[in-house]
Amino acid sequence: MLELQGLGRRFGEVAAVDGVTLSVPAGQMVGVIGRSGAGKSTLIRMVNRLTEPTAGRILFEGRDVTALRGRALRDWRARCAMVFQQFNLVQRLDVLTNVLVGRLNHRPTMSSLLKRFTDEERAMALAALDRFDLAAAALQRADTLSGGQQQRVAIARALLQEPRVILADEPIASLDPRSAKVVMDALRGLNRERGITVLCNLHHLDTAREYCDRIVAMQSGRVVFDGTPAELTAARVRDVYGVDEAEFEEQAAAAVRRSAANRAAPVAANAA
Repeated sequence: MLELQGLGRRFGEVAAVDGVTLSVPAGQMVGVIGRSGAGKSTLIRMVNRLTEPTAGRILFEGRDVTALRGRALRDWRARCAMVFQQFNLVQRLDVLTNVLVGRLNHRPTMSSLLKRFTDEERAMALAALDRFDLAAAALQRADTLSGGQQQRVAIARALLQEPRVILADEPIASLDPRSAKVVMDALRGLNRERGITVLCNLHHLDTAREYCDRIVAMQSGRVVFDGTPAELTAARVRDVYGVDEAEFEEQAAAAVRRSAANRAAPVAANAA
């Protein structure tokens, strides 16, 4: 059981997340929806302490995650894997090595730095790539793959952490529909077959309804809906957000495009 108790995060005077309380049973797949600025990403990042809470507690199987430090915190981050929108792969390294990075917390520091992975770990990495139809690309540089392929590599890397929880922060926002389906199928497969709890930020309501057991909607840092996909009707979306589903998704998609453009601008400037 993952429990968030009155969880909050303030940035100055702004409450990005404001008193969120949730209980997530083991093995549940939860979709978190909301407009840009609703607090979705901050919430996800607080769960494995990439962002520090300023209020409340996080518990996992009764253990206070917010109190962890040092090695105990690193162990928690290994058990609570992150999948990011922009993949976070080392582009100049081959695919297999990127996946093996998921074993770093399980190994002595020096052998990790020297990339001295065992045959067993390499077999684990190849099996994870094969699971996502990427074994043939194991020796390719990561930057030669498509966006959808890179995201599957990132999920394979997360799998090698042997996680109990996977946190996916807008994992399909920058992908085309076909690639998005493949990535969501991969996440749901891990959830169903391995019982891994998945919390996934999404901006498409239909995707949340199709893949998730439960949907949590956020607005202004607070939970404004928590229920089954069937309960998130078009009327409920309008009650919560004041717009119909098409308008909600267009606003969310526009925010994703702006975010991608903002990230690309420094890269373009550096290239120039």
